[in-house]
Formats: sequence, C-alpha cells, structure tokens
Amino acid sequence: MLFSSIVFLFTFLPIILILYYLVPGKFKNPVLLAGSLVFYAWGEPFYIFLMILSILFNYISGLDIARHLNNRHEARKSLIFNVAVNLCILGFFKYEGFVLDSINSVLPVDIPYRELALPIGISFYTFQTLSYIIDVYRGNVRVQRNLLDFALYVSMFPQLIAGPIVKYADIQRQLRIRQESWGKFGDGALYFIRGLAKKVLIANTTGMIFTKVTSLGAADTSVLTAWLGCAAYTFQIYFDFSGYSDMALGLGKMFGFQFLKNFDYPYISKSITEFWRRWHISLSTWFKEYVYIPLGGNRAGTGKHVRNILVVWLLTGLWHGASWNFVVWGLYYGILLLAEKYLLYRVLERLPGFLRHVYSIVLVMIGWVFFFSPTLGSAVQYLKLMFGGGSGLADKEGFYLLVTNLVLWAAAVIGSTPAVHDLYERFVYGSGKNRIAVNCTVYGILFLLCIAYLVTETYNPFLYFRF
Repeated sequence: MLFSSIVFLFTFLPIILILYYLVPGKFKNPVLLAGSLVFYAWGEPFYIFLMILSILFNYISGLDIARHLNNRHEARKSLIFNVAVNLCILGFFKYEGFVLDSINSVLPVDIPYRELALPIGISFYTFQTLSYIIDVYRGNVRVQRNLLDFALYVSMFPQLIAGPIVKYADIQRQLRIRQESWGKFGDGALYFIRGLAKKVLIANTTGMIFTKVTSLGAADTSVLTAWLGCAAYTFQIYFDFSGYSDMALGLGKMFGFQFLKNFDYPYISKSITEFWRRWHISLSTWFKEYVYIPLGGNRAGTGKHVRNILVVWLLTGLWHGASWNFVVWGLYYGILLLAEKYLLYRVLERLPGFLRHVYSIVLVMIGWVFFFSPTLGSAVQYLKLMFGGGSGLADKEGFYLLVTNLVLWAAAVIGSTPAVHDLYERFVYGSGKNRIAVNCTVYGILFLLCIAYLVTETYNPFLYFRF
C-alpha cells in the first residue's frame, strides 16, 4: 500500500486517524501499532512474520545487553551476536543472488538459488534496530522494556517503507510522551499534501519522460535526448524520495511525532560534499555515527581517513542495491568526496557560485546513470550516449521532449529550490488572519489535482502519456 494510492488516502488513513483520536491516551500506541502491522501485512502478508521475529529478537537482545552493561565483555558478545544476526538476515534477503551470481561468473561453478522477493522496508527497519542496539550498548539510551512501544518504534508505518531512518535516541521520549494538537495536525497535513504533490504531479510525470527515453534504441538517442532522460530521472528520484519523506514527516505530525527532515534542497548544492549533507540526511547520519566515526573518522591520519571514506561509501552503495553498478555508484561518490577534500577544495573556493553549482549537478547526474541502470555495462552505454550520442547532438525527439514539457521542466527546476516555498511562506504569513484560508485553498487545490491525477491514472494510464 503506497501513500499515494486511493486505498491509503480514502480508506486506511481515515480509519486509523479516527481510531487513534477516539481512544484514550494509553491505547494510542497499541492502535498505531496495530495499524502499522496491518499496513505492512497489506503488501507483505508473509514477511510480516519476519518483521515480528526481528522485533522480538532485538527487544530481547536489548534487554540482554542492558543486563550486562556492568560486564563489558558479556555486553560486547551480545552486541556482536545481535549485529551479526541482523546483518545476516538483511544479507540473505538482499544480497544472496548478487553474491552467488558473482561467484558463478568468476568460478567454474553454477550454484543454483531461488530468487526471493525483498521484504519491503527491511533495510530501513534493520538500520533502526541496529541504532537502538548500539545506543543501548553505548549507554546513550535506556533500554525499552515495553514490548509494544518497541514494536511501534520498529514498525511505525509513516516511515517504514521509504524512511527517514529514525534513530531510537530521537524518538524514545515521544513513544511515551507526545502532544497531539490541531495545530500540529494541520502542519502535518500541509507536509503530507506537499509531499503527495511532489510524488504525483512531478515525480510520476518526469518518470514518464525517463521511461520514454530509456525505451529508445542507441541509434535513436541523441546527446540532447540522453541528457533529458538523465535530467528526468534526476528530478523523478528527488521528488519521489523527498515527497515520501515529506509525507512521512506529515503523517508523524498527525500522530504527534516529530521526525527529523531527510532532504534539504540537495540540488542547490555547490559541491558534492554539500550535496550529501542535504540528500538522504538520515542515512548519511547513520553511517557517520555507526560506521565512519567508530572506524576512526578523519582523526587517524590521511591513509586511514581515505580507507574509512571508501568503506562507508562502498557500504552506502550496497545498501541501495545488490549489483555492481551500485558498488561503483558508492565508490564514485567516495572518490569525489576525497578529491574535494584533498585536491579540489581550493579550486572550488575560487570558482563563481554558478560554476560550482554546474559542476555539482553534472557530477550528480552522471552518478544517477550508475544508479538507474540495470547493469554496469548498460550504465557505460548510457554515458556514451550522453557524451557521444547514437544520433548526433540533437534530434527531433530531443526537441519534442524539451519543448512539449517546458512547464514540467520549469516546475521541476523551481521546485528543487527553496524559492517558491520561501516566497509562499512570506505571502501567507503576511496575510494575517487570512493565513488559514489561503493555506486551505492552495493546499486543497493541490490535493484535488493529485486525486484527479491518481483517479485518471487508475482508470486510464495512457492519458498522461503524451509521446
């Protein structure tokens, strides 16, 4: 069940909200937990048992570690066992096929395996449980003794399938004490509608352009067309992912929770270093706190710092997907970050802001080619099209995609910056008593546009395909 589905918007969400606000305070967590388990089971009826087992295992592990905190040796053994089990489960479901395919291609063997569907959200809830276990071991948080509250932390549906990765330390108090209010609910609704509009109105439509371009043969793809296809994906993944993150923040507010933001206009960045401070903030923070700093960070000399960066970005690439192109994608960013720190920082400081921005966005777009390509070979082929082209520098197809989608391109570019939001906020807060009416009108129209799109897409999926 997706946040942008008719079933979620008009069945699941109204029911869970009504039940949540009708029951007394002590029953709110059980209601939200039950709703979260139903939400997960809707899409993964079998893997709900895997999630429940993960909840029970990590709950017991947390208690065991807390019990042995005065004996660091025993606590460390329990921690290592827990981390190993969590990573083995994640590795089995996510990387079994990748590892065996790699072995079969290198060695003269043919190890058979059965390809399993990846449990939805397993990367997110595994990292969340690991953050809890590690922080209990470090003494940063108190162990959670209420099983239902811990289960809610792991399975909470607003951030379960697409993040953000919520650390237990950021939410432990809210699991027991939080304040619901109409003001917070209203803010949450605005966040949710804004995220829904990002996903439905921009991500879905730019995704159509990307699909069209990647369906063309190499001989029919010019340099212009290839770059437009890459630009379409660049916007699609941002508005899709940040849209879901906004919806998650909004849903959290509706239930009284406050999650940290996951995106901060990454496409306005003027360096790759800045880009990764703004993109998928919760993942970058997780790897920094639980991998990079424990390895020594940048305090152990240049050689070890280089090693630490490459290890983190190798793992970051693998976290996103089980194939060699994701490994290359991760190492690509690791090398760029090292280059900016040790070689390019003085050059970048002297460049005008506009050129720094062009430098950043071009490298990010090249990175997305490795990300969206099904194989490493197809990524190389697409990059060749971008820098050579199968049908020259430009063709009718490229001009058609550019001109007929000008409004969409403009909306995507402007929407990737804080300009429109800041201007709107100044206008609304300058409206005085009319602020609520203005917000209701504008966001009501946005919501209706999204619903119209979703209904049309459901019953006539080709209506918006203008190619």
